[in-house]
Amino acid sequence: MKLVIAKSAGFCFGVKRAINKAFEVAKADSNVFTLGPIIHSPQVIEALAAQGVCVARDIAELKRANAKKVIIRTHGISLEDMSRLQQEGFEVMDLTCPYVKKAQHYAKLLKEEGYQVVILGDIEHPEVIGLKSYAGKDAWVVKDAEGLPKEIKSKVGLIVQTTQPIEALKRLISKIVEQTRQMKVYNTICSSTAQRLKETEEVAQGADVMLVVGGRNSANTTQLARLCEHLSVPTYHIETASELKDEWFRGARKTGLTAGASTPDWIIEGVIKVLKEMGGCNDNGN
Repeated sequence: MKLVIAKSAGFCFGVKRAINKAFEVAKADSNVFTLGPIIHSPQVIEALAAQGVCVARDIAELKRANAKKVIIRTHGISLEDMSRLQQEGFEVMDLTCPYVKKAQHYAKLLKEEGYQVVILGDIEHPEVIGLKSYAGKDAWVVKDAEGLPKEIKSKVGLIVQTTQPIEALKRLISKIVEQTRQMKVYNTICSSTAQRLKETEEVAQGADVMLVVGGRNSANTTQLARLCEHLSVPTYHIETASELKDEWFRGARKTGLTAGASTPDWIIEGVIKVLKEMGGCNDNGN
């Protein structure tokens, strides 16, 4: 069985930067917390906890724990939470992904320019919750073009959750154009996300089986799994190598592997190791 691995599988720039800094802080300081999980990877959260960096669900929990330093997760937090952290006197290390930071800036800018802000994304995702706080109370969050309200303002500004596929943005733009006189669009999709989706599609098109490795609560990892399923390739979304099953690969000549932006290398390497033990080899024959 040949194993083909997407080149961009694993940590993106923003996640790698955040995780490296979080582990550095763990060595230097005590009583450090993240406000919400720093990334959507249970295994990384466990590894940080073992080094003394714990997760607080909200600011009240930070206060009860007498937190010394607070790390802002890669997805960012709401404008209100950031202001409150500063008011409460916490030492804050902001590890929000630069792409998310840029999206927050554009959301605020569109609001100040008088646009009706529309956010394409998952309304329950922490990144989108944060974006909406910058875009204002009257901002709309839609999961797709069909979710757009029938009556919209004549001046609409559009931003996107960084992990959304470009095709979803194109469909929404087409829908808005039919209903408004003026539209400003900021394509805030992360370039790493777009590249990862493209590479995953290429790998999946030639594979008999696809493995998607990453947290089940990770938006970009879920997008990868959905893409593979859409291509009608038998697809298995796993978090670790312990979930692999022999029967998935019976009769398969080529297995493709991709991983989300919050999946650490050691998780991916663990999956590859088990696959090789099961008879797989990568593209160069190893």
